[in-house]
Amino acid sequence: MKAQKILITGAFGQLGTALTQALIYHYGSEAVLATDIRIDNQFDCACEKLDATNFEALDSMIRKYQVTEVYHLAAILSAKGEEEPLKTWDLNNSTFFNVLEAARLNGIRKIFFPSSIAVFGPDSRSGSTSNDFPLNPTTVYGISKVAGENWASYYNKRYGMDVRCLRYPGLISHEAMPGGGTTDYAVAIFHKAVNHENFECYLKPDTQLPMLYMEDAIAATIRMMEAPRRSITRVGYNIQGISFSPEMIAEEIQKHYPNFEVDYKPDNRQQIAESWPIALDDTAARMDWGWEPEYDLERMTEEMLYRLEHKKRTNALMHA
Repeated sequence: MKAQKILITGAFGQLGTALTQALIYHYGSEAVLATDIRIDNQFDCACEKLDATNFEALDSMIRKYQVTEVYHLAAILSAKGEEEPLKTWDLNNSTFFNVLEAARLNGIRKIFFPSSIAVFGPDSRSGSTSNDFPLNPTTVYGISKVAGENWASYYNKRYGMDVRCLRYPGLISHEAMPGGGTTDYAVAIFHKAVNHENFECYLKPDTQLPMLYMEDAIAATIRMMEAPRRSITRVGYNIQGISFSPEMIAEEIQKHYPNFEVDYKPDNRQQIAESWPIALDDTAARMDWGWEPEYDLERMTEEMLYRLEHKKRTNALMHA
């Protein structure tokens, strides 16, 4: 049996940064290969420049490192995707096709594909959206994620592969800056607070969306991927963390920074947000592989502020 080797595409993005570090911690440096179209040497593992739209380059990388699993994270996110819809559709789908085919041809059976709440549409915006609710996306990003889930199901049935998908809510992380998603206000707002700056929010104050602290997202990803195949009953799983609005998170931050203020100037991202669920029913994930989040709004806020304050102090000392 070959030694475990996990290839990660998009390893230096917001999700990729945190997930790559977690996989190194979990499985060891020798088991992880971090790739991206632009790289630096921040990870204690092999790092390679890779354009996932290039099938030959991806196939060669898989054979060179004898890859056994792929975590495919490379994508254009929702807000940026609406600026260039055709490019987003092409990149998001072509990279996943390349991963699926290269994996099939090289005998790789296990693949992770990050799906999203963007697979749902405006009809889902009431109560807690079930795992089997109709998928009616209104963004090219969401359309590409529905297509990805369908192709994952096809490869599982046709070729006996094991492609698993998590429908992430908005992800909140102190590790990387926002990457062009509609829910990224919930990351940027913490950076402004720590820098003693007011925040201009592009969503209305009462726009509630499901969110997930990055630590919970990573724990869910690894837990699902480690679950026995007999426990996996579907391709795409909802996972619910915290649902809140901009005014709710602002009030929580103001408990720590009383002078922090938010101005609300909704833009085109408001329409995207209003097409997504308020909350997700993640009963299937809880029953099939024991999913349970650890962070609520209060704990997440405290952790984000502590981490960013520590990073700010460290940077100040380094440049003193």
